[in-house]
Formats: sequence, structure tokens, C-alpha cells
Amino acid sequence: MEPIIAIVLVLIGYGLGSAKLINQGNEALVERLGRYHRKLRPGLNFIVPLLDQIVMEDTTREQVLDIKPQNVITKDNIYLEVDGVVYWRIKDMERSFYQIDDLQQALTNLTATTLREIVARNNLEEANAARSEMNKALLEELNQTTGEWGVQIIRVDIQSITPPESVRRSMEEQRAAEIKSRAAVLEAEGEQKAAIKKAEGTKISMEIISGALRNIPESQEILRYLEVQEQINASYKLSESKNAKVVFVDANPKKAQEMINRISLGEARHEISHSPEDSEQDNG
Repeated sequence: MEPIIAIVLVLIGYGLGSAKLINQGNEALVERLGRYHRKLRPGLNFIVPLLDQIVMEDTTREQVLDIKPQNVITKDNIYLEVDGVVYWRIKDMERSFYQIDDLQQALTNLTATTLREIVARNNLEEANAARSEMNKALLEELNQTTGEWGVQIIRVDIQSITPPESVRRSMEEQRAAEIKSRAAVLEAEGEQKAAIKKAEGTKISMEIISGALRNIPESQEILRYLEVQEQINASYKLSESKNAKVVFVDANPKKAQEMINRISLGEARHEISHSPEDSEQDNG
């Protein structure tokens, strides 16, 4: 009876020792007698106790690597501080374990070095304007190396490019000057368009009036009325002077115009004859 119990216990212990549960999204590597044997997939797996050993279990899901700020000198000798984020995942668990010793540290160093190299190829203006192009170039260059490690770089984002304070002030002043210049140009263009529209409107109005006068038999009387109206307006202005007069305008436009001209000439002579200098001379 005791040998049977012993055998049962051995079998139970063997089963517990050989059963390995791998979670979804993970994989594990098994070595037998110190050499790579096989890969364990998600779910329940069995290994040979004492002979087999799980040497690595890691996730195959996407992971995030935060790159600390890096000091970079651009092509035009401007000091920058650049940081970024790398999204990656293990594509081949076996190569990621046997091809590189410390995968996380290797990815960090490789990304930081490549980031500094790519940013340094550009000047300050290009580095700020071509961030998406630098992300693409960084992604391609990283994958050329990490492919040998069984790692795929999914996406690279350069989060910030920070120049020195003096350079930031100069850039802000330059942007303000550009905005002011664009505003002046837009204002000038608006005034030009308004003047063109006004001229076009005047032209159209004149064409309408001209066409209407040609079609109206009483057009000469209308023109005479407008001329008289202009003379009346001139008389209003004349009445605003110090020597105001009441002017009766002749119905004949020519006579009315002659009358206004004579009155204006007489006022001008009167003002000249009674200037302050002449008064002082008379008093003297």
C-alpha cells in the first residue's frame, strides 16, 4: 500500500512540476540541459522536470520606452534639448533573448544615439518644421538594427525640441514681426480691393445714368437741374464766411454762375483790403 501511495505522490509532484501556465500575450523559452529546446505559447504547457528549465518569459504586446532629454547641437551650431517616446514590441522571443544581453538598455542607448544623430543633420528651422520627417527617418534606422534583436519598432515620436531662452526670445520676436508684416499686407490688399470695387461701382452708376439720360427726352432739363443744385451748394458754402450774404440765384444757370463768381471775387477783395496788416498801417 505504501509503495502505491509513494508512486501517486511522485506522479502528482511530476505533474505539478511539469505543468506551466503561460498568460495570454506572453511567451516563454525553455532550455533542456542548458540548450534552447522550445518556445511555450499562451495556455497550459508541460515540460520535463529537472531536464527542462524556463529561462525567459516576457510579453509580446506593445511596450513604451521613454527617452530622456538629449543634448543636441544642430547644423547651425544651436544647442537643443530633445526628448521622445518609442513604441516597440518583441517579434521573435528567441532572438531577443539570445542576440542581446540587456534589451531595454540596448534600445534606450540606440534610440538616444540615433535621435541625436538625426536632429544634428538639420538646422534649427528645419528641426522645428520637419519633425514628422525626422520621426520617419528615426523609425527606419532603428528597425535596421533592432530587427536583428527580434524587436520591431512600431512608432517613434519626438515630443519636444527646446532651444535656449535667448533663441526662443529671438524666434518669438521674428514671429511677431512676420505676423505684423502679413497684417499690413492684408490691410493694403483690402484697401486696394475696396478702391477697385468703388471705382467699378462708380463706373456702373455712370453708365446707368448715361443710358437713362439718353433714353429720356427731358435729359437736358435734368442736367440743368443738377447744375443749379451744384450752384446752390456753392452758395451755401459762401454764406458760411464772415461776410455772409443772401444770394438769389437766377433761373438761368449761366447767369447764376456769373453772379456767384462775382460775389466770391468781391469777398476775396474785401478780405484782402481789410487784412490785419492794413489795419495796423492805418492806425499808425
